[in-house]
Amino acid sequence: MRKIIIFTAVLMLLLSANTAAEEVDFLLDWVPNTNHTGLFVAEEMGWFEQENIKVNFIEPGSNMSVEQVVGAGKADLGISFQEWVTPARIEGVPIISIAAIIQHNTSGFAVLSEKNVETPADLSGLRYGGWGMPIEKAIIKSLVEGSGGEFSEVKFINIGSGDLLAMLNSNKFDFTWIFYAVDGIQAEMRDIDIDIFMLEDYQELVPDYYTPVIITSEKMAAEKPQLLEKFMKAVSRGYIFAAENPDKAAEILYKKIPESSREFIVKSQNWLSPRYIDDAPYWGYQKLEIWKEFADWMLENDLIDEEFSAEKAFTNQFLPDSK
Repeated sequence: MRKIIIFTAVLMLLLSANTAAEEVDFLLDWVPNTNHTGLFVAEEMGWFEQENIKVNFIEPGSNMSVEQVVGAGKADLGISFQEWVTPARIEGVPIISIAAIIQHNTSGFAVLSEKNVETPADLSGLRYGGWGMPIEKAIIKSLVEGSGGEFSEVKFINIGSGDLLAMLNSNKFDFTWIFYAVDGIQAEMRDIDIDIFMLEDYQELVPDYYTPVIITSEKMAAEKPQLLEKFMKAVSRGYIFAAENPDKAAEILYKKIPESSREFIVKSQNWLSPRYIDDAPYWGYQKLEIWKEFADWMLENDLIDEEFSAEKAFTNQFLPDSK
């Protein structure tokens, strides 16, 4: 009897060891926000646990490049953007995009309505408040010149950090680049009247691109495909839930960041939720032409200096609906 008890105990320990949850370190791009809702829904609903996965969500440091950290294997997955993945891969960083969080670009250039700016051409002669990134000038040039304006007349001001809307409203600059789910919603709540040239509406001038995306390393994709499939199964469920239940999803996100404004999260979630899947066949889906056309545009605008292999930059293989 004693031998049976010992054998049973050992067997239970072995089974327990074999079923121990696999840990995944996931590096966020910013503080938790509605771009991330599906991830936290999956966590709250126990869907990672169902897949026998424990996810450690990590907020980035001030000098931390998500692309470099994930590429070096110091985090298993993370959130990046097509406009950063493309040059990173050209520089040899071995990362790959495995899901588009949002199907179409949700950013645009905001200007106070009182400026009476009707087309991007009218941005000529105005002051742009930004961060000095080459991609800002390239996009503004494409928009302004493509609409018949003079890009050389746009004045650039480096604004550093701060409240974009407050600076815009106090005439520190005339227009700036925003994501609608954040500053567009904030403008509505603060009664700041703005007009926005949404990039989604000017795809003939600046091709659409996926921003943000979920990335992993090429090594992780090659060595742990089953883990990635399980992870993405849970994440996909999270984003589908958020797409179909914006108010409930907003409450889950609010529990994660109670210091934030519930009203803002609810409004932001209701605006963003329909855009997670939009016109795609399923959540997370990425098209080759989106990666290729934007890379071609980047090459034409000297944002990258060599041809880009779009086929190797992304995959849909880990998404449950791709099977």
